[in-house]
Amino acid sequence: MSANPNHPKREMPLERTRNIGIAAHIDAGKTTLTERVLFYTGMIHKIGEVHDGAATTDWMEQERERGITITSAAVSCKWKQIKEEGVHKLFAGQELRVNIIDTPGHVDFTAEVERSLRVLDGAIVVFCGVAGVQPQSETVWRQATKYNVPRIVFVNKMDRIGANFANVVKEVREKLGAVACPILIPIGAEDQLKGQIDVINKKAIIYSDSDVFGSTYTVQELSDEQKDVAEQAYSDLIEALVDADEEIGMKYLEEEEITIDDAKRALRRATIANKVVPVAGGSAFKNKGVQYLLDAVVDYLPSPLEIPVAKGQDPDDENIVIEAETSDHGKFCALAFKLWSDKFVGKLVFIRVYSGTISKGDTVVNPRTRKRERVGRLIQIQSNEHKDIETCYAGDIAAMVGVKNVKTGDTLHAEDFDIMLEPPAFPEPVISMAVEPKTKADQERMANALQRLAEEDPTFVVSTDEETGQTIIAGMGELHLEIIQDRMKREFNVLTDAGKPQIAYRETITQGADGEFKLVKQTGGRGQYGHVVLKVTPNERGKGLTIENKVVGGTIPKEYINPCIAGITEAMNNGVIAGYPVVDVHVDLLDGSFHEVDSSEHAFKMAAILATKEGFKKAKCILLEPIMAVEVATPDDYQGDIIGDLNRRRGRIGQIDTKNGLSIVKSEVPLSEMFGYSTDMRSLSSGRASYSMEPSHFEQVPNNIVESIVEQRGGKK
Repeated sequence: MSANPNHPKREMPLERTRNIGIAAHIDAGKTTLTERVLFYTGMIHKIGEVHDGAATTDWMEQERERGITITSAAVSCKWKQIKEEGVHKLFAGQELRVNIIDTPGHVDFTAEVERSLRVLDGAIVVFCGVAGVQPQSETVWRQATKYNVPRIVFVNKMDRIGANFANVVKEVREKLGAVACPILIPIGAEDQLKGQIDVINKKAIIYSDSDVFGSTYTVQELSDEQKDVAEQAYSDLIEALVDADEEIGMKYLEEEEITIDDAKRALRRATIANKVVPVAGGSAFKNKGVQYLLDAVVDYLPSPLEIPVAKGQDPDDENIVIEAETSDHGKFCALAFKLWSDKFVGKLVFIRVYSGTISKGDTVVNPRTRKRERVGRLIQIQSNEHKDIETCYAGDIAAMVGVKNVKTGDTLHAEDFDIMLEPPAFPEPVISMAVEPKTKADQERMANALQRLAEEDPTFVVSTDEETGQTIIAGMGELHLEIIQDRMKREFNVLTDAGKPQIAYRETITQGADGEFKLVKQTGGRGQYGHVVLKVTPNERGKGLTIENKVVGGTIPKEYINPCIAGITEAMNNGVIAGYPVVDVHVDLLDGSFHEVDSSEHAFKMAAILATKEGFKKAKCILLEPIMAVEVATPDDYQGDIIGDLNRRRGRIGQIDTKNGLSIVKSEVPLSEMFGYSTDMRSLSSGRASYSMEPSHFEQVPNNIVESIVEQRGGKK
């Protein structure tokens, strides 16, 4: 690391920058919390509410109508820790920049969370004080763990009936396996929520009831009862830190005094190392506890300098690891993590800069396309408002205008710095439907709209059915595809008709089999000759397609091996049961023969396709369907009806928990049985139950259902 990684013109030093995301299960209060953060940091002067359709980061019309977040919104604000008597803060009196991304909670938009966490340095994970750890929050937690993102937990909605802080902390420990340490414990709950106990400073923060915006609070001494709570929590915290942090562990063993500063710095190191998770409680909606949560973000989440240096590979040799030094003085390197079409500006490419600086008019290289791109404009994003900037520095999140051939996950780097960073990984679509324009005149406009939307969203896939010529759109769920159609109508003025949603079935094989095909065509002049012998065997679930070349003695010349591999890969697109893609197969390319004159790349590719299909026919193929993890929260009175309905849908009931008069029913149900579930569930529970679901795994379709699926596909046996 260079002695001073900061550029002299940089407004805020790197060490005083925080890039954080706010993530959680749907309806835990992420957007409400973001709104409060913007209010207390002075970015906005009026609090907008989600239920009124007035939240700053929910700027799309579809978000405001539905009261949910669909696209991750980036905002930037500044926070200054207030100096308060008797309260130690690591950055007291200093102003810091906090770049925030508010992410969606709905499982259909999980790609937004995935790509945001890939480029963030830290996250606030929000849990509902009543519902605790819910399925989508478990997914978010796993995504954050995958990218080693340090976290702070905020237990929100402590003003709600049934809120229980201790229960949520217990669930975070048990369900997520986190070393959760309360640092800001709510004082009171439900309508008695007054403030927070600051565990490390051993003070009470009491919010004024007369100030509805929660801007004023007082720091007080703890009552005897609060002292006992704080002492126990502090003792648990020190115990966790002794295990997690070597420096404080040595002090503890040598019986040296551990000061407040020692505890805070150790907690900062342990949080950044992902060994401890600080937990704060409060209510964003009731404006209690947000300011001290912001202090905790500043104190315990890392600056871009404190996360591991970004590593990539040489575009020409994936075995060579290259580091992108976190410094304004390094060579430029950034990851394009999101694309967005703006009706005023055109295509926006959101980037996270890992190294160096980029200015308006500079040229960057995309190692995927090997093309140079010129940066027309640089924009600081404030939700849907744009502010032009001259230069973007290391650690910054901004948007480029003018770069064309860029996809989500592409690296952009300086011309003299060859590096390719790891892109975020996205799940496969699980649901599809046919769409067609209402009028012939809309045909071209629809194609353009779908292309633009597919560029923005890596989990949205557009294809054409070869047999019917229909346009097929595929995504993560019914809501996902509904939003896509709504956006086509509003943003691109294209009205569409949609068919019934279709399930993304898969096919696989259950035993090994040989496949052989000899392509011989002689029709005057030069013929076509290709001969391929191979073996297909089942791969472990989730492994995909693997191919091994075992050809010896040149029976298939070297120049025809790649066409054979291309043929095998293409054969995986259509299975032999119902024409669905084939997954989890290993192919050994064993033997073949060639003709000096008539052999060609095309002949060997065709022979490989047909040999693979031959293998599939003998390998006992089965049909797989997506299974969803479904969690229903229902009042106890309706539990029996809900379970009966899930069983009727071929569901397997996993576990039933009871919490505050609610039954939480966990089950696994085939996606094909979940269409229209929300309506049925509401009628069964008089509108009082709610549910969430997310993709779990693929499983074999029962034999009695396979025939009807094959018929729907037009009998593609």
